[in-house]
Amino acid sequence: MNEELIHFQYKNGIRVIFRPVKNTKIMHCGFALDIGSRDEDWAQEGLAHFWEHMAFKGTQTRKSFHVLSRLEVVGGDLNAYTTKEKIWFHASALDTHFERCLELLRDITFFSTFPEKEIEKEKGVILEEMAMYQDSPEESIIDDFEQLVFGNHPLGHNILGRNETVSHFTQKDFKKFLANRISNERLIFSLTGNLKTEEVERLCRHYLSDLPTARVSYERKKFSGYKARHLEQHKPITQAHTMLGVPAYSLHHKHRIPLFMLTHLLGGTGMTSRLNMSLRERKGLVYSVEANYTPFVDTGLFHIYFGTEKKNTEKATELVRKEMQLLREKKLGTLQLHQLKEQIKGQLAMAEENNMSFMQMMGKSMLDLGKVESLHRLLQSIDGISAEVLCDVANEVLNEKKFSRLDYIPES
Repeated sequence: MNEELIHFQYKNGIRVIFRPVKNTKIMHCGFALDIGSRDEDWAQEGLAHFWEHMAFKGTQTRKSFHVLSRLEVVGGDLNAYTTKEKIWFHASALDTHFERCLELLRDITFFSTFPEKEIEKEKGVILEEMAMYQDSPEESIIDDFEQLVFGNHPLGHNILGRNETVSHFTQKDFKKFLANRISNERLIFSLTGNLKTEEVERLCRHYLSDLPTARVSYERKKFSGYKARHLEQHKPITQAHTMLGVPAYSLHHKHRIPLFMLTHLLGGTGMTSRLNMSLRERKGLVYSVEANYTPFVDTGLFHIYFGTEKKNTEKATELVRKEMQLLREKKLGTLQLHQLKEQIKGQLAMAEENNMSFMQMMGKSMLDLGKVESLHRLLQSIDGISAEVLCDVANEVLNEKKFSRLDYIPES
């Protein structure tokens, strides 16, 4: 456990993790719930994300306007988001308004009322959100690709849901979903800021320790039965979009960090990533190319994305294959390995200075791993990774014969 972190747990199962940060006037806090779109059944697709929206639409003591204005009037920010495995309700404000943030977050997380009138209005908002994503092929392709890879498994479901499910949700659906999924032991209140520990403990005890004990026995369906597939979809777009990928390591796999390193080397955010240099800088085939690795609790997903002219799709795909082959067949040299490690360590160190991101990382890490690893230990583990390990991981994961592929093809 990071020595700077302070954590405590109440009898009702709710945990709090706090990182004191000096030289800042802004605090960030939020509830991380170990619930996401993968926890929905077929008829519930989109319900977790819809709940995220509805949390702002009224509680037992507030109407929607009062929820929205509570932090805005003091210059703060209230927000939320949903992933495959998590829902976040979080807030940021001057540290003098910590109690205001905590009380409001408690209210929307535990005491939302899901008014039927608001549900009907918000259906239109979410259907528009879904249409917006469909109009953005670089956004929608990842959803379609996850469905291609994971099939009918909940990990293949679109977080936003389907038109037919979203259109039919009622207040009863939300209450039933929460009753069957919320467990105090699967949620964390996470906080960073220049606050006194005694004040944090006092306010958290006041607002969190008396919440009802909620314990639900629920196990997520594990993914299995992957088969590589290739699918083309013709769309009214001007540029072709391609995504290649494969199921990968889970959060608990010993080679999770080496795969993260390879992903950065191959197609990370830097302009000198191998795919960017090959496809954009040398050949001028793409504006954007990237590789991503998303670990889940029981599996993961590695994928590569690029957009290009239709006539250049196969040429670009072949260059991607060559770069993966090079990582499989040729170990990194001493200088290459050193530079990769320094890049990764530098990015991780800079990320730790982003207090909002760190607050969210703490919550997620505590839910998934039961700990928050210190930056020092993480950097040590990176230093200990050899070129041989990276080559072994490349051979296990970056094998295009196992890859699925999705192409968006312009209709004309």
